[in-house]
Amino acid sequence: MSKLLQVHKPCPSCSSSDAYCVWDDGHGYCFSCRKYFASDRAIDDATYTYEYLPWRNVPRESFEFYGVKTKVAPNGEPLAIAFNYPDGASKVRYLDRKEFLWDLAKGHPKPGLFGMDKFTPGASKYVTITEGELDAISLNYSLSNGNSLQGSPVVSVRSASSAAADCGSVRQWLNSYERIYLCFDNDTAGNDAAASVARLFDYNKVFQVKLGRRKDANEFLQHGEFAELRNVWWRAKKYLPTTITSSFSDFRALLTKPKTPSAPFPWPTLTEWTKGIRRGESYLFTALEGVGKTEIMHAIEYHLLKETDANVGAIFLEEPPERHFQAIAGLELGKPVHLEESGISASEIADTLEKVVRVDDRLHVYTHYGSDDPDTLLDTIRFIVSTCNVPYILFDHISMAVSGLSGESERTALDYIVTRLEMMVVELNFALIFVSHVNDFGQTRGSRMISKVANTRIDLFRDHKNEDECVKNTVQVVIDKNRFGGRTGKCCQLRFNPVTWSFSELTPTEAVQVPLVPAATPVPEVENNAPVSF
Repeated sequence: MSKLLQVHKPCPSCSSSDAYCVWDDGHGYCFSCRKYFASDRAIDDATYTYEYLPWRNVPRESFEFYGVKTKVAPNGEPLAIAFNYPDGASKVRYLDRKEFLWDLAKGHPKPGLFGMDKFTPGASKYVTITEGELDAISLNYSLSNGNSLQGSPVVSVRSASSAAADCGSVRQWLNSYERIYLCFDNDTAGNDAAASVARLFDYNKVFQVKLGRRKDANEFLQHGEFAELRNVWWRAKKYLPTTITSSFSDFRALLTKPKTPSAPFPWPTLTEWTKGIRRGESYLFTALEGVGKTEIMHAIEYHLLKETDANVGAIFLEEPPERHFQAIAGLELGKPVHLEESGISASEIADTLEKVVRVDDRLHVYTHYGSDDPDTLLDTIRFIVSTCNVPYILFDHISMAVSGLSGESERTALDYIVTRLEMMVVELNFALIFVSHVNDFGQTRGSRMISKVANTRIDLFRDHKNEDECVKNTVQVVIDKNRFGGRTGKCCQLRFNPVTWSFSELTPTEAVQVPLVPAATPVPEVENNAPVSF
């Protein structure tokens, strides 16, 4: 029986500084993250052998394919099985007790999937993810049915709690397959893990294997149900999160669930009318060209970075990344640093940007000059939100996403993008602040659906040709739709300062008359709701 040797040590896996304990046989346990660690002493001993052995109705050939060996004592007794991960880490499973330890002599565990190094990405149509290494080997054996093991890609996460991180770290590899099957344990932890992984991918390609009366894949094999396990996999359906709430306890749980505080807009009156920026909702800003929509978006992004600790995603399809970084730094410095006469060096801009963002991996900027592939854009947003834990996405502007299309093809693509975006906003619970141009009749350009799906629509008007400098630099903010806050109409006015390259809200006494040009133009009659050409 091993004895406790050291206590209150820093954990080698989590951030705890005093929850790790070490026993005299070298193994450790963290009471914070609840992880076991095998002895860091060398496990190679001349008195032991390491062999490919069958276990729990899984044949030797399957263990050999995955490179999983059993440690055997001199008397022939199997002692432990080592599951080796692609990064070199090794999880040891003791056979005399259900205990898993990481062999620290081979490195600390990192996010990743067991078995993925055995399969060529995209070589098969389907890949299956299990919750345990033995389950992956078992399911691979069952699906192969005596044929090539290479042809049935099955991999495993390290644990249910690490499932999202494991899959997120190799998301591109998983996404190379047409379908992703989730075969997690039939319990609460497994269901929660499946939900966390499903969020990482387009729901159209995620399928859930429901194990029914068995807890995991290997349990089928232990009962000799090889064919039944294969049939269960073939009966998998598209993953659907729980969407029906019917009990009083469910009602109460939802109503008493802590709400995430809303984030303010940079301008008080707009925040007051809309009640701020809430996750799970979309905010559409519209205007004619040249009004200043991109600068408005810069201001909102800068405000989120300064006033919250949340991660932020920025998708500016018409703006080079260096110009974007200059805009954010310029708002902090109070001058247009992108202009040569500002006298601000590239090094100072970089230092200022770091001051605003504060930490690495907080601001995620994606820049691309247009695309005719809507799914690429949607997948990028899903990745930024789910894998990078980003609750706020700024998107300027949506029409550029289909710049290679025109006419009916453009409308169809835009309808598809905005509908899927709105579904993602609710599914992934993030706030989408996005921009659309309007035509001379005030209708969103390319698709009427853009305006219909948004929770809040904010129209911007500016008479940028007016001879009066005050009028020319003033933007009238009009709330056209406000599902949550309710208030609509003329909200506030924002004055652009060309010296600081920023907007400030005007008081009522400072307000000027800004023509609402699109709203003043009669909307032509359109038959059968056909799109207006422009």
